[in-house]
Amino acid sequence: MASTFPFAAIVGQDDMTLAIQVVAIDPTVGGVLVLGDRGTGKSTAVRALADLLPPIQVVKGCPYKCDPTKPAEACPVCAPPAGTQPGKATQRISETRPVSVVDLPLGATEDRIVGALDLEKALSQGIKEFSPGLLAQAHRGFLYIDEVNLLDDHLVDLLIDVAASGENLVEREGLSIRHPARFVLVGSGNPEEGELRPQLLDRFGLSVHVKTPQDVALRVEVIKRRDAFDKDPLAYKAQWQSENNKLQKRIVKARKALATVVVDDEMLTLCARLCQQLGTDGLRAELTLLRATRALAAMQGDKAVQPKHLKTIAPLALRHRLRRNPLDDTDSGERVQRCLQDILAT
Repeated sequence: MASTFPFAAIVGQDDMTLAIQVVAIDPTVGGVLVLGDRGTGKSTAVRALADLLPPIQVVKGCPYKCDPTKPAEACPVCAPPAGTQPGKATQRISETRPVSVVDLPLGATEDRIVGALDLEKALSQGIKEFSPGLLAQAHRGFLYIDEVNLLDDHLVDLLIDVAASGENLVEREGLSIRHPARFVLVGSGNPEEGELRPQLLDRFGLSVHVKTPQDVALRVEVIKRRDAFDKDPLAYKAQWQSENNKLQKRIVKARKALATVVVDDEMLTLCARLCQQLGTDGLRAELTLLRATRALAAMQGDKAVQPKHLKTIAPLALRHRLRRNPLDDTDSGERVQRCLQDILAT
């Protein structure tokens, strides 16, 4: 991981780093979309996400990184042989692996993403075997798409289907494979180069708009840190390792506390009223607010979700779900904050 900029060293993009930490604590929030100016550290922050993720236990030798404690979710490789008695325990040797942050390049083919027939084995040995793709690598991890707004429509359809079902079904070249593919989708891009389809936009739990810093001192600090990293990545990462370790411990602690954080009916009512007045479609917005505010409360060491957590999370969770009003050019994040203040005042 020496080529990734240390996450703890990122400055000037507080909303972006906060959103990434929230989804690291609770992946069910639904991922992060980072849109903004070129050269503002979007890709740098997402790729540095690996620094914050504690390792996971996987079935040894499994190409899909199955969870040894959840045999019901086993892939075709780890599933018990046909005829095995239901409930009979099978020995599953586990090992520790880092959580994957998989890059999906814009030029990737459908075969590379979903997987396909292993041509080398088919031609040399006459064996018909499935070669897993990027979705298999991203299982129980993060799938990162840079310039997500430029992704081909047929690949967008594919990702929406897999993200909704949590499974990847491949039927081609005489193969029929179904394997788990539960991942957190992280995307970045420049809105000037094109908009995202609404179906894909709705799959992101949080959305962050990043802008070029206008404070001169902050710009100088960013330049100095990036220049120091480029000169000696290993030494610079070592310099920030203790801070990265603190962030990782904070995330691990928050994950453990997540189940004990209380979200009372008053807070749920506040979330529902906010989404109703803003006119968001469906109930995914409320669920995202519930999960994200709970994760933020756990990260800050609070026992219950409070209005202060909602004030922080609401713009990130709702700004990309608002319908456009051609008569109101107010920033969508400001619209969310304004509506929330009106609700809290009543």
